[in-house]
Amino acid sequence: MPIITRLDRVLADRKMALTELSERVGISVVNLSNLKTGKVKAIRFSTLESICRVLNCQPGDILEYQPQEDQ
Repeated sequence: MPIITRLDRVLADRKMALTELSERVGISVVNLSNLKTGKVKAIRFSTLESICRVLNCQPGDILEYQPQEDQ
């Protein structure tokens, strides 16, 4: 998938654990972990908004587009 999640990098920059983000956003650690590892196929804008509010970042800090090479 050409969308890469960079949640781990933003969390490291903010020195915040996934469990703390989970508590502050109100999303389970499992769901955030799946987002962090790229195992999700979709994210609600309300979830993205909450994460960005807590981490004081932009959506582009968390999500990155990497085009796939033609096969």
